[in-house]
Amino acid sequence: MHIDYEAVFKASPTPSLILTPDFVMVAANDSYLKVVPRTLPDLLGQNLFTAFPANPHTANDPESQGVEVLRASLEYAMATGKPDCMPLQRYDREVAGRPGVFEERYWTTVNTPILGPDGDVKWLMLSIEDVTDVVQVLKRSQRAAHGKLAQRQEVDVDLYARARELHNLGVQLKQAHSQHREITTALHEAIKRQRQMVFDVSHDLRNPITGLLTELEVALSEPVIDLQQILRNLLRDAERLNEIVADVLELARMDSITPDAPDEVDLGYLVAEELQRRIPAAGIRTRLDQGVVVRASRIRLARLLSNLLANAERHTSTTIEIIVTTDPPDAVLEVIDDGAGIPPADREGVFERLRRLDEARRRDPGGSGLGLPIARAIAEAYGGRLYVADHPQGARLVLRLPLCRPGTENASRAE
Repeated sequence: MHIDYEAVFKASPTPSLILTPDFVMVAANDSYLKVVPRTLPDLLGQNLFTAFPANPHTANDPESQGVEVLRASLEYAMATGKPDCMPLQRYDREVAGRPGVFEERYWTTVNTPILGPDGDVKWLMLSIEDVTDVVQVLKRSQRAAHGKLAQRQEVDVDLYARARELHNLGVQLKQAHSQHREITTALHEAIKRQRQMVFDVSHDLRNPITGLLTELEVALSEPVIDLQQILRNLLRDAERLNEIVADVLELARMDSITPDAPDEVDLGYLVAEELQRRIPAAGIRTRLDQGVVVRASRIRLARLLSNLLANAERHTSTTIEIIVTTDPPDAVLEVIDDGAGIPPADREGVFERLRRLDEARRRDPGGSGLGLPIARAIAEAYGGRLYVADHPQGARLVLRLPLCRPGTENASRAE
């Protein structure tokens, strides 16, 4: 049996209006046109709040915020995909043929989202009931009752005020429920990440621990051994253990406290200092502009640079290039290697905790996958960002931090 839903909608005794998700009117039944009253051509294609504006004479009246409340209800229905039953609301109606002249009206409203095949909200159905006559009768009764009982007690029987209080409470409960749901989801995600991190870190710790145990077993079982070589191997595995533990502690520290107090740091000078302290594992070229000053923790920036250099050293073939310059309003630090590079699809993945690409695992099986996530966290803590940019060969990691003061362009501190 075929049902003509358009005819059903048109004949429904409930005044109803169909809106697009941006509140443009596309259909109205006869009951709605009678209650408004308007003609269909007057409404179709217009925004609801343009066709039915707020009463400017009641803008400061807390009982006359029908436009804001209606908009909030429609947005709630859009966001949740669930109907929203509004309490009694005052929404004055502009008198037909008399622009700017409004009459006091009260309504009950239900906003119902209509979902498409993909589950998204395709339409909104606004169903109303004009209850102005009922409210006015109740108000007259209230005034009469109040006059008779004034000598004995004050009796508050204002139906509209009570409905508004209930509505405000309902809005607060909806907001609290939404916040609770967001917090619960965030907690579940945090617990999931924490469990995965414990699993992955435990797995990574096994590599150097296994190396230590193997070397010790060899030392105990072999009568003639190269003690110096055994000690060098033990030291290497112990250093790797220390690096992994330090990375885990650094992440825990950054997740639990606010960033260190910032200082004014000359980025080019910091890079030059750190390179003097480091024994390079590859050739390094630099172009460090002077006066590229940022506000951040010197210790944290040194850690960020160390992590970027360690990553570049693992992947470079021959040379690492380090550039410090300005691109107002940012200071820019680039660390470029000439290795295999990072595929575009994996450029965000390398900043995920404990995520390691196959190439990284091949070159350094003992790595933890925490260096780049820590570097990005430090950058973001001081209002910056760290990302992988395009480069003809190898990987190009770019740090951008807000400039503290303009630098001297094209001046070089170290080559």
